[in-house]
Amino acid sequence: MLGEYQNPTNEMNLFSQLRNVIHGQVITPEGTNYDEARAVFYGKFDRRPAVIVRPANAADVAYVIGLARESGMELAIRCGGHSSAGYGTTEGGILLDLSLMKGLDIDVEGRTAWAEGGLTAGEYTVAAGKYGLATGFGDTPSVGIGGLTVGGGIGYLVRKHGLAIDNLLAAEVVTADGQIRQVDANNHPDLFWAIRGGGGNFGVVTRFQFRLHEVRTIVGGMLILPATPDVIVAFIAAAEAAPEELSTIANIMVAPPMPFLPEEHQGKLIIMALMAYAGETSSGEQAFEPFRALEPLVDQVRPMSYPELYKYTEMDVGPAQEVARSLFVDRIDRDVAETIVNHLRASTAPAAVAQFRVLGGAMARVPAEATAFAHRDRRFMAAIGAVYEDAAETPKHEAWLKSYIAALPQSEGGVYVNFLAEEGEARIREAYPGTTWDRLAMIKAQYDPTNLFRLNQNIPPAVDGTHS
Repeated sequence: MLGEYQNPTNEMNLFSQLRNVIHGQVITPEGTNYDEARAVFYGKFDRRPAVIVRPANAADVAYVIGLARESGMELAIRCGGHSSAGYGTTEGGILLDLSLMKGLDIDVEGRTAWAEGGLTAGEYTVAAGKYGLATGFGDTPSVGIGGLTVGGGIGYLVRKHGLAIDNLLAAEVVTADGQIRQVDANNHPDLFWAIRGGGGNFGVVTRFQFRLHEVRTIVGGMLILPATPDVIVAFIAAAEAAPEELSTIANIMVAPPMPFLPEEHQGKLIIMALMAYAGETSSGEQAFEPFRALEPLVDQVRPMSYPELYKYTEMDVGPAQEVARSLFVDRIDRDVAETIVNHLRASTAPAAVAQFRVLGGAMARVPAEATAFAHRDRRFMAAIGAVYEDAAETPKHEAWLKSYIAALPQSEGGVYVNFLAEEGEARIREAYPGTTWDRLAMIKAQYDPTNLFRLNQNIPPAVDGTHS
């Protein structure tokens, strides 16, 4: 057992006390691995925490939460470090980095897994894949399962098996009071509801229990097609009409040099589609026929193990500068396809992309009020972005992005919280429409009344029974 947190009189005493108590690692600015430890995926967030703590267990996490609560120091939580708003780091505060907590206990017969919050999607998927099992997370292997899950989790299995939160059975959560709580549908059900889509507002999830599905072989991989308006419309229509075993991610972009893409197509607009059919191989081959009829320039779709699909989205270094916005789109007809193409051609950034995901299927069958993810009926999700090197160019790329977003049809608003950058409270409220925000604010008031967990897409606690 750890001793009770005692408020140190100065920073040196704080570091000393941490080293005496924490079973994991304590890294200070003087440490030789400090710069490596403070780095996050998006390099533009170059911040210097006062201390980085890598806990070994939930008790370590509880101790650090107590330190932050009593000292008033800013607390940042990191799982994989992919926050596009930079919330996985802090300037002068405490960084609680879960990267040492990678325990994974797979019950093959029961089709469940207990996973610690420091695991990445790739690590979990490879381990489960050895048994022909999978839980649907996102599409990038280095993303932490923690942040990904509490925001929702939209990935390659979303139409067949739903969001990551739809497969979350229970969790171990350390709340702002330092209590280690076991939560599920019967224990702290309000907290269990909130962490399924409400982000990191309610505590640090140190362990997740997930449902596993049999996914021994998929038919999947990458298709590259010419990005004409007609092909874009046909691709999206085929993806929406496909069996729900098929989930697709269509990246529309100027083709960079790729060894497998004929030279005459490089520098031209393409659809780089990443696709996964989680079903029988013969049925999967049939499901791809409408896409192959569009005469792809590159066809790397084949039977493969599910973890192999992640090789297409492995990334080592994040962009130096990026502008990006996400939204749900009402329709993708020819007019919209022309808008997509024209705005991409207008970008002056070295790389600009419009990504579209067809939703529906299992995700849409869960009632909107069942979890804190309330966008169950949306047809398409888009993410528009540009990557560049010079920060001085940001205003012109922001202007391009604003014009692009305004031209896309979005009658109801809304945004997926995991794709939000630093965009203000109004946009956070779009992630939690209607009564979802009010309920989350009330639960926040119960479990984090002082808003200790505020480095996130923040939901302030309700005050005196009213909604903030």
